Amino acid sequence: MIDINFLKSNPDAVKENIKKKFQDHKLPLVDEVIDLDVKRRETIGTLEALKATRNKMSKENGMLFGKMKKTESDAEKAEIQAQIEKNNEAVKSAADETASLEEKLQGIEARIREIMLTIPNIIADDVPIGPDDSHNVEIEKFGEPVVPEFEVPYHTDIMARFNGIDLEAAGRVAGNGFYYLIGDIARLHSSILSYARDFMIDRGFTYCIPPYMIRSNIVDGVMSFAEMDAMMYKIEGEDLFLIGTSEHSMIGKFVDQIIPEDKLPQALTSFSPCFRKEKGAHGIEERGVYRIHQFEKQEMIVICKPEESEKWYDILWKNTVDFFRTLDIPVRTLGCCSGDLADLKVKSLDVEAWSPRQKKYFEVGSCSNLGDAQARRLKIRVTGSDGKKYFAHTLNNTVVAPPRMLIAFLENNLRADGSVAIPEALRPYMGGKTEIR
Repeated sequence: MIDINFLKSNPDAVKENIKKKFQDHKLPLVDEVIDLDVKRRETIGTLEALKATRNKMSKENGMLFGKMKKTESDAEKAEIQAQIEKNNEAVKSAADETASLEEKLQGIEARIREIMLTIPNIIADDVPIGPDDSHNVEIEKFGEPVVPEFEVPYHTDIMARFNGIDLEAAGRVAGNGFYYLIGDIARLHSSILSYARDFMIDRGFTYCIPPYMIRSNIVDGVMSFAEMDAMMYKIEGEDLFLIGTSEHSMIGKFVDQIIPEDKLPQALTSFSPCFRKEKGAHGIEERGVYRIHQFEKQEMIVICKPEESEKWYDILWKNTVDFFRTLDIPVRTLGCCSGDLADLKVKSLDVEAWSPRQKKYFEVGSCSNLGDAQARRLKIRVTGSDGKKYFAHTLNNTVVAPPRMLIAFLENNLRADGSVAIPEALRPYMGGKTEIR
């Protein structure tokens, strides 16, 4: 959510940003919110005038009551009483008008907030311009992508060789989009998460396990309505949603907080299960454990000063690249174009892993700088050294999200004889194993 004062001072810049996001249907909202803000200020001015009138009449009545007690003239008392009644009518009329205007003001402010939650954040200057993810731009490759001479099976077929997955039973229990992981594959899954935890702790991040459900005000603070509708599961009869990523509850941890500047940055890494509707998931690569309703993830989030968010953005995505390289998985970074950015994001970069079977890269993590958008929604403020308060910047990035990550791991570490090599970094978490067969 951008600052309304910025919008009023720079309406053309906000409109140009909307065009860059290919959301021209939102252009009229800029003028609408400016007009509504004028009405809001006019209404507040009228309310203040009515309050002054009521106070003046009440004060005058107090003086009149005092005067009436002192006079002995019936005629003068009647005259004073008439004036008091006249003042009371004015006070009542002002009170009725005040109630009506306060209701009107609530409606205006609600509409302003609705619009401000809809207008996209101002994107960074280096964001590629394009309508959808087909216009995302490759930035850099890390590691040499290899296509082995032997055929690489589909990932669930690799898992099945180890008796490591049961989709059929999961379908009977929970439906499509769920899975049972078994034996060495399940152990591999847990080992990767444990390694990711320690990897991030070694890089100076504080480890957290957050709530797996959040209230609606936190949902509104961390994401757009369109994202919420496509992702979140609502708990029936409760003001609670299952998290789609631990970023939601980790950023929510700071709601309504004023953080001393010397306590920044807050660099946290969190584990959680994640729950997603995954609307519109279709196609052969959506089968198996690629796009599912339940998975586990190690996440990283940062709360920092605005001038440090770009530095932290680079730190975050490099952590993911380094993590995957320690597991012998080639990756690349992809700059997300304007049309592929969620409305709260200033910029975003995807980390994609190499798939030897598909002979292409696929997404395994996403790093985002949200500027002060989430902080403004959730009222996460910082007290500067000069005592002034300002909104923090928030960032997040995926460390690793198995079981999707297992696809890249198994394909890149598969041997011709069907065994899977265990990279050195992961062996302590796999009981010292160098391979699984």
